[in-house]
Amino acid sequence: MIFYDNNMRLDKILLVLGLFLVGYTISATVSIIPQNGTGAEMRTLKNINKGWKYFGNNTRLPDSSAFRGGGETVDLPHTWNQWDAVDNLPGYRRDASWYQKSLFIPSMKDRRILLYFEGANTKADVYCNGKRVGGHVGGYLGFEVDLTEAARPGEFNDIAVRVDNGYDPNLIPSQKSDFFIYGGLTRDVWLKTVPVSHIERVAVSTPKVTDEEAETNAVVHISTGLQSGDFRLEGTLIDPSTGEKVGYERVKLANGQQEIKLNFPSLRNPKLWSPDQPDRYQLRLTLIRNGEPTDEVTETFGYRYYHFEKNGPFYLNGKRLLLRGTHRHEEHAGFGAALNNTLHLRDVAQMKDMGVNFLRLGHYPQDPEVYRACDSLGIIVWDELPWCRGGLGGPEWQANTERLLVEQIEQNFNHPSIFFWSLGNEIYWLPDFPGGDDPEKMNAFLTQLNDRAHALDPGRLTAIRKYYDGADLVDVFSPSIWSGWYAGVYKNYLPTLEKQRSLYPAFLHMEYGGSSHVGRHTETPITGDGVVDADEWAESINQLDVKNIAQQGDWTENYIVDLFDWHLSVSESTDWFAGNAQWAFKDFGTPLRPENPIPYLNQKGLVDRAGKPKDAYYVFKSYWSDDPFTYIESHTWTERSGPEGRAREISVYSNCTDVELIHNGMSLGTRKRKVGELPAAGLHWPVLFAPGTNELIALGYEEDEVIARDTLKINYRYEKGGTAKEIVLSHRALANGNELIQATMVDENGLRVLDYEGRVYFSHDGAGELLVDYGTPTRSRVVEMANGQAAIEWQPAEGYAVFEARNQDFKGSYLTINRGAE
Repeated sequence: MIFYDNNMRLDKILLVLGLFLVGYTISATVSIIPQNGTGAEMRTLKNINKGWKYFGNNTRLPDSSAFRGGGETVDLPHTWNQWDAVDNLPGYRRDASWYQKSLFIPSMKDRRILLYFEGANTKADVYCNGKRVGGHVGGYLGFEVDLTEAARPGEFNDIAVRVDNGYDPNLIPSQKSDFFIYGGLTRDVWLKTVPVSHIERVAVSTPKVTDEEAETNAVVHISTGLQSGDFRLEGTLIDPSTGEKVGYERVKLANGQQEIKLNFPSLRNPKLWSPDQPDRYQLRLTLIRNGEPTDEVTETFGYRYYHFEKNGPFYLNGKRLLLRGTHRHEEHAGFGAALNNTLHLRDVAQMKDMGVNFLRLGHYPQDPEVYRACDSLGIIVWDELPWCRGGLGGPEWQANTERLLVEQIEQNFNHPSIFFWSLGNEIYWLPDFPGGDDPEKMNAFLTQLNDRAHALDPGRLTAIRKYYDGADLVDVFSPSIWSGWYAGVYKNYLPTLEKQRSLYPAFLHMEYGGSSHVGRHTETPITGDGVVDADEWAESINQLDVKNIAQQGDWTENYIVDLFDWHLSVSESTDWFAGNAQWAFKDFGTPLRPENPIPYLNQKGLVDRAGKPKDAYYVFKSYWSDDPFTYIESHTWTERSGPEGRAREISVYSNCTDVELIHNGMSLGTRKRKVGELPAAGLHWPVLFAPGTNELIALGYEEDEVIARDTLKINYRYEKGGTAKEIVLSHRALANGNELIQATMVDENGLRVLDYEGRVYFSHDGAGELLVDYGTPTRSRVVEMANGQAAIEWQPAEGYAVFEARNQDFKGSYLTINRGAE
């Protein structure tokens, strides 16, 4: 018998993505997105991420003072905030730095030599052999500089880039945003050559699409330099799944013409792009001069049509589609915002594995690899302008903001996954300028942005979140609803949705959920009515009202699981609802939350900052994923206690039709999964734990055949832990070769105090290295205990090491490890 492994589908998705993306690049704006394909002999492309020198000083010009000290050798992507973002010290470096590289540029006749940066946060100036050749203002978008006049072909050339993420109120996003604005060359950099006469930018539009036919238009921008001649442009539509040519157009260019429009004959019975079947087509463009091809590029796009029913559901390709979404910030433990493409792909693949069909990119455009992955996996994208908080600025601010919107739309235009251009988030909040939250002025500028977006791209919808004064100025609106976290209780979710429904004709709900600290659990989580048992050990139960769960709640995984279970039961069974997006998929760093259980970390993720799933991940998977699995709540809750004779409710999250739970070898029965029955769609059993080790096995069935299995061992005791007395340190080996240093709070009898949540400070002297500043539960120097325990990873080395764990109340416990030293 072969059982489904929770990692199997993720690995399969990554394999498919890898096969699809190797040697195949989808572009939106040809002049600034790397290309390859049949036109390789006409244009060249080389990744130049390796071997840069990094200089952490803010000198203004690329003179000797900028590069003093020899620098640090780094590979791109790179950020200087990789570690200081979550290092437990207030603030992080917001200043300028330099990147320098000696780059060989080959001699090539009749070529333009270009550098393409996928992103530089947040301002960049680029120099070639000491001469400024270009730059960019605004992070999160690509830009191109032309080296042709400054370069010395056939030689090594000095490339220097000054990047600055310093405070600048005239640039979005506001520094008051709830995320780090990382500095550096945080994405790939490419050396590219193109013919003097070449294709610069292509926008493929599909103004009319039905199941029976589709129209295809393309606007192509051409640069002919100073060359003259007889220019023609050929366009061929290709079905990449068959290689069949399904359309052709040829246009002669007038003298000096730089923009050409191609209108292709209608395509009969097009293959439509959707989350279940993300079919795409290609447009191959060939520029011909005097009868000879001079440049060629290939664009990938898709056909789809969609709309909202007024005050009702969302439709894609004529059928109702419930948008099942989440959010993504562009960062990862140990990398900051400087993720390589493998990590970008893993994030998106992990979302798809969970069953996501909708992704809001919060709160800025993201790496090109993310859009390509969403195109190929079938994930609908809400792409967001970085107008996040800060209010409205003056003329310089407005010019920067509108320009960035234009760049964002032009660069990402051809991605079929993008359905929405979001114009901002919480834009009125915490204004950076006097009067910056004036609704009248903000609405005038928001209208200007909305009109510009529609002029550039009539085929997509505009959107905004949590700016009520401008809700009617965009196509789609999301109010702020945090039932059960920042406001009210989670049982209020459906009534709140019903109230909002009548207010907004096209209504999507962005952001819901709450924070959870990995491994923190309680036998008595806050209920959907906002009450909690004060002491389950007492003979009479006293219940307490929790007025503000975000501030007064226990941040347990149990509560968040229940909250999401309720929200999903509502969204999955409400026939008029268009959809929502949980906030956020992965824990991420923020300068605004120093008091969180892991300081400077927003812990609302379904996975931790390294991508390891929390319990809540499996709740979503049980509703959304088609691949069979079972998950016993909870694998991070293996030490429990309670009065003898009191049964515990055990939930199994699964998408199998029938699930059986086995306790210590005895079946507790098989139950049918029923969406809407809580908790866990009816898959829950009362279990009387025995003292000591208990084994639980959950089996998922399809037509009497076991198709999924999960096992969990729990140590249970009937004794209640007493008052915390001391921290005990221990260690155990990990599969990766490291050691886990564990700090356990015990009472006077040596029992673990399961309700202790105090903060612990780890330190170390001697051999090896503590792994810190990752912002994960086991790689943070400062972390709150979860059920009386906290831990940190140590990378061993030969020699003598001393570890300490302390806090204000417990002045220090020590552990020594001697690895082979005398």
